[in-house]
Amino acid sequence: MEPIDVLMTHPINSRLEEQLNNRFNLHRLWTFDQTDEFFKNHSGSIRAIVTYPNFGADRELIESLPAVEIVSTFSVGVNHVDLAYCKEKGIRVTNTPDVLTEDVADLAIGLVLTTLRRICESDRYVKGGLWKTGTGVFKLTSKDMI
Repeated sequence: MEPIDVLMTHPINSRLEEQLNNRFNLHRLWTFDQTDEFFKNHSGSIRAIVTYPNFGADRELIESLPAVEIVSTFSVGVNHVDLAYCKEKGIRVTNTPDVLTEDVADLAIGLVLTTLRRICESDRYVKGGLWKTGTGVFKLTSKDMI
């Protein structure tokens, strides 16, 4: 069986790119100086688009690839993909929901703690050497002071 031609529109993740390259005939759009020439030579064979919010998959791109069966976006949202046109043409659209949910929650908690405990201010105080001179006396915070 001949490998499936996949178009990656934008550099995304080196590990993902490597895996796609190992399994498919991967075309990296950003590496072609003459995209018109690329589409002229490959438009009929590309069956999948892998994209990213910075580039997306609009109607023009999808129309230029008549064999496309799926658009996969490395993002939670799909607002950068022409969903109506994909639906009209029977093209599947996938994304990566919940890929960052836990990381965003962790960061939010970290930022709350950083703010309440004045960690950034404390860091500047220490790095600025103010603790040595006693100027700008900085009171460390505790739960009792919040």
